[in-house]
Amino acid sequence: MNVLVPLLVVLPLVGAAITLILGRNPRLQVTISISTLSVVTGIAGILLFVVDTTGETAVVKVGGWEPPFGIVLVVDRLSAMMVVVSALILLGVLVFAIGQGIADGDRDTPVSIFHPTYLILSAGLFDAFIAGDLFNMYVGFEMLLAASYVLLTLGGTGARIRAGTTYIVVSLVSSLFFLAAIALIYGATGTVTMALLSTRIQALPLDVQIILCAALLIGFGVKAAVFPLSFWLPDSYPTAPAPVTAVFAGLLTKVGVYAIIRTDKLLFFAVPLAIPLMVVAFFTLVIGIFGALTQADVKRLLSFTLVSHIGYMIFGIAIGTQLGTGATIYYIVHHIMVQTALFVSVGLIERVGRSTSITHLGGLLKKAPFVAILFFIGALNLGGIPPFSGFLGKVALFEAGAESPNPLVYVLIGAGALTSLLTLYALMRVWNKAFWRPAADVKGYESPLLASVRESPDETGGVVTATLPKLMVAATTGLIALTVCLTVFAGPLFELSERAAVGVATPAEYIDAVFPGGAP
Repeated sequence: MNVLVPLLVVLPLVGAAITLILGRNPRLQVTISISTLSVVTGIAGILLFVVDTTGETAVVKVGGWEPPFGIVLVVDRLSAMMVVVSALILLGVLVFAIGQGIADGDRDTPVSIFHPTYLILSAGLFDAFIAGDLFNMYVGFEMLLAASYVLLTLGGTGARIRAGTTYIVVSLVSSLFFLAAIALIYGATGTVTMALLSTRIQALPLDVQIILCAALLIGFGVKAAVFPLSFWLPDSYPTAPAPVTAVFAGLLTKVGVYAIIRTDKLLFFAVPLAIPLMVVAFFTLVIGIFGALTQADVKRLLSFTLVSHIGYMIFGIAIGTQLGTGATIYYIVHHIMVQTALFVSVGLIERVGRSTSITHLGGLLKKAPFVAILFFIGALNLGGIPPFSGFLGKVALFEAGAESPNPLVYVLIGAGALTSLLTLYALMRVWNKAFWRPAADVKGYESPLLASVRESPDETGGVVTATLPKLMVAATTGLIALTVCLTVFAGPLFELSERAAVGVATPAEYIDAVFPGGAP
C-alpha cells in the first residue's frame, strides 16, 4: 500500500511534464491529463479504503531517509478523504474545461498552457494534504501559488492581470508568514517533522506556543480566506475562466482549513484557541454573507458566500471536540463539492445569458431548463434546505456546538442559522431574476431586490457564444450528482468523518505511525 502514496504527487508532475512537451498536440494533452487524474483518483480511493478498513496510517519515508532527517509522506483517514474528494473535483472540472475549450477554440483556457499548469496545481494540492512535515507542506503551497497565478491570468485581460497581481501579492505575504513560522518552530524545536513536533512543542512555555501558533494561523488564515484576511478573494476569483474559478473556490481555501485542523489538533492542542477562533468564525460568517447580499454579479455573490461558509468550518474547529471535528470534516467535503458545482453551473448560465449579472439576465428557465434545475439543486444545497447535505452538515455543527459549555457557541449557532437563511435568500434572488423573470422584462426592470446591489467592476458584457456543449453539461451534471450523493450516503460519510476526527484528535496514533519505536 505504501508504494502508492508517492504516486499521488509523482503522477501529476510527470503528467505535467509530458503535456508540456506535447504542447502542439492538444488531443494527446487531453488524453494524458484525463488519464493521470483518473489513475490518481483510483489510487486515492484504494488508499482511503485500506486506511479506513485497517485503521493503519500509510507512511512513506522518501529516499529511505528516516525522519526527522528525511521527507515523510503520511496518509491517514483525513488526508485520504481530502485527496479523494479533490481528485474527483479536479477530474470533473477538467472535463468541463475540455468541453469549454473545444467549443471556444481555447480562447479562455489555452490547452498548451492549461493542462501542465492544472496538473502542477493538482500535485501541489495532493502534496499539501499528505505532507508529514511543515516544510513539505509549504512546498505544496508554493506549487499551488505558482500554478494558480498562471491559471488566474489565462487570457491576459486587464481584469485578470489586476486580479492576479493582487492574488500573488497576498499569497506571497501569507507564504512569508508561513515560512517565518516554520523558521521559528525549527529554531525552537530543531525539527519540522509534525510527528516529532507534536511532542517537542509541548515542552515549550505556553506563551511561546501561542506565538508559534499565531504565526502559522496568519499564514493559513489568508489561504483559507477567514475574516479579516479574506478581502482579496471576491476580487480575484470571479475574473478567471469558469473552470479555474470553480477549482479555486472549491479547493484552494480548503487547503488552508485542512492545515489549520492538522496543526491545531496535532501540534497546538494545548493552546487555548476556542474563543479567538469563534470570534473569527462569527465575523467570517456575518461579513461574508452581508457582502454577498450586495452583489449583482453571480460569481462575486458566490465568492462572498464562499468566504461566509468558511466560517462554519472555523466554528467546527473552535468547538474542539471529536464531534465538532467530525462535523467539520463532513462540511468541508460538502462545501468543496457544492461550491464547485455552483460555479460551473454559473459557467453554463454565462454561456446562455451572455452575462453573470442578475440585472442583465432573464428568461433562462425557458432557454435552458436543465441548467435551471442544476443551479436550483446546488442553491438549495448551499442554502441548507433539508434533506440536502448543507442542512445535515449545519445541523451536525450546531449539535456539536450545543454540547460545549462555552456560551459563545450559542451566538455562533444563531449567526450560522442567519447565514444559512441569507444564503438561501441571495441565491433565490438569482433564481428569481435570472431564470423566473421573462427575458422581455429585463430592459428597464425596477425592483427593490435590485436597488441595493452593485455590479462587478470587471463586468465586460458576457461571452461570444451561447451554445451549451454536451461535455460541459455532462460535467456539471456529474458534479451536481456528487453533491446529491452526499445526502444519499450521509450516514456512511458521517461515520467516516467521525473516524477521521478520532484519528486527528489522537496525536499518539499519528506519532506511532511515523516513529514505530517512539519519537526520538
